[in-house]
Amino acid sequence: MRQLLTLLLLLLFASSAFAQERITDEEEARAIFEEVDDRRKSVETEKATMEMVITDPRGRTRSRTMQSWSLNEGENTKSLIVFTNPGNVSGTGFLSVDEDGSTTQRLYLPSVGRIQTIGSSERGDRFMGSDFTYEDLGAQNPDDYEFEWLEKHENHYLIRANTPDSDQYAYVEFEIDREKYTLRKIHYFNEDGEQIKRLEAEEFEQLSDNLWSPAKMTMYDLKEDRNTEIRWSNREINVSIEEWRFSERGLRRGV
Repeated sequence: MRQLLTLLLLLLFASSAFAQERITDEEEARAIFEEVDDRRKSVETEKATMEMVITDPRGRTRSRTMQSWSLNEGENTKSLIVFTNPGNVSGTGFLSVDEDGSTTQRLYLPSVGRIQTIGSSERGDRFMGSDFTYEDLGAQNPDDYEFEWLEKHENHYLIRANTPDSDQYAYVEFEIDREKYTLRKIHYFNEDGEQIKRLEAEEFEQLSDNLWSPAKMTMYDLKEDRNTEIRWSNREINVSIEEWRFSERGLRRGV
């Protein structure tokens, strides 16, 4: 019995030590994140239906339905979201284009018939009243971060990265699945080291040989005690998408 207890204690200690292994190695942390990015971009195109549910601090909900298109061309990415329901937001479009390391975001509001370019001062604004900001909807390229350290846990990596170009986050911590190289969680921190938001990804679907993608993501605003859930359905990958979709014409035309 004593030998069994000793063995259990040794295993517990080994597991704990392994879970707390922290490596100050920017290059290794970057390489892991780049693998996540490479797998995400391995799918050239995707079309999907998205449902957004916003829950306020009193538990009241608002729902939105959207159609999305995305395109990966090497290091460049383009995405378009068009709202289809409810009626008061139907036709609203959001276009994000990341080319040569620079991101341009535009919002089309049919009620005023105008396309608005999202400036740097607006990147921290809520997207359509949700808990996602325009910055959160960016491409999240490895070059956007200064990687600091990583921890190797049994089932995931934990990577901390500074965000020098962000006005709302001082640094983030990524939880990355060690087997599938998918982002499971992102923890967002302010200048005081306080965690202010958390993104959780769930219900992973295998879209290709090496890409697993969540069918559900939830952003939690920890300061405001509210959250926004997004679900994907009717996903189609590597299908033909007209180039005009990712233009001002696509923004105005809608679905």
